[in-house]
Amino acid sequence: MREQYEHETQYHVNIEYETRSHYDKITGIDLPKLLVFKCSVSDTLHIDLGERSYPIRFVADLPKALATAGLAPGGRKGSDVLLTDAVLQASQVALLDAVFAGVPRLVLPAGEKTKTLEFFGRVLDFLAAQGIARGGVLWVVGGGVMGDLGGFAAASYLRGISHVQIPTTLLAMVDSSIGGKTGVNLSAGKNLVGAFHHPRAVFICPQFLNTLPPREFAAGMAEVIKYGLLGDAALFAQLENHVLQPDSRDMLPIIRRCCELKAEIVQADERETAAVGGRALLNLGHTFGHAIEQATNFTAYLHGEAVAVGLAGAARLSARLGLLGPADVQRVDQVVKAHSLPARLRTPLPTAALMAAMQHDKKVRAGKLRFVVLPRLGEAATRDEVDPTLVEAVWRELGAT
Repeated sequence: MREQYEHETQYHVNIEYETRSHYDKITGIDLPKLLVFKCSVSDTLHIDLGERSYPIRFVADLPKALATAGLAPGGRKGSDVLLTDAVLQASQVALLDAVFAGVPRLVLPAGEKTKTLEFFGRVLDFLAAQGIARGGVLWVVGGGVMGDLGGFAAASYLRGISHVQIPTTLLAMVDSSIGGKTGVNLSAGKNLVGAFHHPRAVFICPQFLNTLPPREFAAGMAEVIKYGLLGDAALFAQLENHVLQPDSRDMLPIIRRCCELKAEIVQADERETAAVGGRALLNLGHTFGHAIEQATNFTAYLHGEAVAVGLAGAARLSARLGLLGPADVQRVDQVVKAHSLPARLRTPLPTAALMAAMQHDKKVRAGKLRFVVLPRLGEAATRDEVDPTLVEAVWRELGAT
């Protein structure tokens, strides 16, 4: 029975058993007990991209894991530097001092406002001031903003140096630290400048979630919900039946499952060049979400909160295209709200401004938007040639004016 479960879910980690009566209903597999993952330094998921391949390591003891992997940072000049944000510097001072003793560090303000060309330049200047050579490593410890900014700096400095991602938010653990997309925002739109630059390795330590503010944790859950909607109906059903918390016993397997789903998509379409589907599916909810962020000048919504509204928008657009029914839309709304996320705009925004922001989205092709829609919950597809009046109607359903 254990082998059948692993085959069905592709979970391959150290396992212990605990009773959870509803699990067989969620998975469709008749199991009397819930399989719960234990974190160990040997638990690794490989991203297979030829010479650009790298491991994602799920670890309980970060210093031990780095030493075991032979990647422990050193203080030798020109070899290692650390990039992190002020919030993490304050909340994880003991860990950072222990792991990065003697390593020069650059501490930047937390938040989306740091993901700009100005701060990108500051990171490059820091690398130069520290004399980082081509064999040096930029260690990026933080959430998605630090990961995107640091990865882009690593891609650009000396035309490319190595970097290691240590994501500390749920959103970064399940999404932004994986796949090699790096970049910064412009006033014209989100992520309009960047590069594909994969890390040398990713170390995911779920213990960071224990000190994550509730709002930040909820923002990360938007990406978890996204993965259930686009590729794993059983995961989505699990989220319907059990509201995740940072200390939930199924937190680690769910993080890993999201990483598996992203890895499969990235390996098949690394640079998002597929004519249909492919890596673009990871943008589910993001065309709406990015427009919300831009229309509010990146101040009113965390990225995950905007994506959550975007997931509700994608479900409504799918319904207007005849793909989903009203009950499906309601299920999406309920899961989003259950995880302390908005399914509608908190305050009205002009529909015209939101539609204009969408036109600056990276997914515009030949002047036309490409949307990710849901043929059913647990399956996503790309759709071109969507009537703008349908999109405007969705915005109004979401609370736009």
